[in-house]
This record gives sequence, C-alpha cells and structure tokens, in this order.
Amino acid sequence: MWKELLKDSRVLTHESLASYTYTETGGPADVLIFPKTVEDLAVVVKKCREDAIPLTVLGNASNVIIRDGGIRGVVIMLNEMEAIRKEGSLVMAQAGAKLVDVSRYAADLSLTGLEFACGIPGSVGGAAFMNAGAYGGEMKDVVQSVTVMDKTGEVKVLTSKELDFSYRHSSLQESRDLVLEVVFNLRVGEAGAIEAKMQELTHLRESKQPLEYPSCGSVFKRPEGHYTGQLIQEAGLQGYRIGGVEVSKKHAGFMVNVDHGTASDYMRLIRHVQEVIKERFNVSLETEVRIIGEASSEESICDC
Repeated sequence: MWKELLKDSRVLTHESLASYTYTETGGPADVLIFPKTVEDLAVVVKKCREDAIPLTVLGNASNVIIRDGGIRGVVIMLNEMEAIRKEGSLVMAQAGAKLVDVSRYAADLSLTGLEFACGIPGSVGGAAFMNAGAYGGEMKDVVQSVTVMDKTGEVKVLTSKELDFSYRHSSLQESRDLVLEVVFNLRVGEAGAIEAKMQELTHLRESKQPLEYPSCGSVFKRPEGHYTGQLIQEAGLQGYRIGGVEVSKKHAGFMVNVDHGTASDYMRLIRHVQEVIKERFNVSLETEVRIIGEASSEESICDC
C-alpha cells in the first residue's frame, strides 16, 4: 500500500530498528518510512489518521531506547529531509538535519549562537522537541520559530514563545506535532572566536563522554540540587553491568552498550540505578531518554 501511495520515499517492512539507533538496540518496525518531501509526509500522516494506524516519529534516534518487541504501525524517520539554508543571520534547517551539521554550517558563515550544539548528536527536529542543550546553551536560546505538521496534515508555524520551552521540554511533547523546519536566530560573530569555542567544547566532550561505545547519551534528567553522575558515582554504580549494558566508567551519567546489549538490558539497568539512588539519597531520577515500543515476550516490562 505505502509504496503505491508515496512517490519518492523509501518504505521498508519488518525492519530492525537496531540498525538505526545510537544504542544499537531495538526490535522491528512493522513499516519504516523515510519521507523525502512534505507532500509524502502529509500522505502518511493523513492515511494513518484515517485508518487509525499507530504512527511514531523518530529523529536521529540518538536519545531513544526502543524496546526489543519493536514498534507497531508506521515509524517515520526524517533524516532524508535535511536541507539547510540561510537568510541573513537566520539559519533554516529541515527536521532531519543533524544539529552538529547546522552548528558547523553556522560557524562557516561566522554566525554565533550554536556553538553549544557542536557535539549534540540528535536531529534538528528532535532537538526542538526535547529543548536539547549542552555546556550552558539550549535550543530555546536560538530558536525563532518552528514549522510543524499537526495530526490532520495541516502545516503551521509556532513561535518560540508558543513552544513553551523549559528544561528538556517543549509544547511539542504534548501536541505531538511533527517538526518540519526550525528557524535559528543567530548573530554575526568573529570566525576565530567561534571556531575556538567549538574546538574547546569538542575537546571537553571527547575527554569526558564515552564516545567509543554505542549509547543513548545522557540517560537521566538533572535532579534539582544534584548532579546525576555524581550521585551514581557516590552510590558505587559506575561500571555496574546488566547483560551487555553498563554504567560508563568514563561518565556515570551514560549507559553504554559494551557487548551486544539489548533494550531489556538498558531497561533493567535504568530501573536498578533509579532504585539505588532513591534508597541511598532519597532522590528520584527521571529519564531524559525516550523509551518507546513494545516489550518482547521474554522481556519483563520496566515502567521507567
């Protein structure tokens, strides 16, 4: 059906999502679609709504854990909608563009404001959805507006104020509107200073984060008044392992897939860390990573 409906977009069936996630885990998608145009995307959204087909949208799958049972219905990945352009000091990027590429694009034009994003591995759409941030910068600092498609297929523009940005949150998490394009409001800067800042942040990231292993990035949100990594270290959990997944020895806020780990391994490790931190420090750790999909028949469901 989908191949007949869509003109230019790739359609795969019963495709393992482990091939696309940064954790290298996750079960199959019933249907996996890579839209190339807004028109094809609208066809998918409207058809899923009309036929009550579950629809899941993934960005760059960098901050997500997909359960081993996979995802029913249709999964959309937007990484083939990745155009970047500029108008003056505004940079426009489609949802599937990598945030690091947009940061590099801006730097090459001597536009400042996106240096903080030079090491964030997610897509532009996912970054807007999560209000991604690092090293003192967040999407809310630089986003002027976002073009979205709602569940009826209608396209509209939301201002930064309408996106209601807060720590790792935007209104998109409630509306479930699909991001099509983000407009970044940047400033003209000095090329040398921009490059120096990006090199500094890249060095910090490479020296502190376990980039040599598959991971979903920072697993937990920062609890008020605490640092997650410090709590996990003090609890003696650094290096703790379940199956093929362990709490990183390099950065305790990360969980890395060191030996063919599964999503179930991730889920069990997350729950264990949450329970220990709650018992030791009376602090509740809330996951920053998105956890989606169905448990496999062998997997005990962990409600993280």
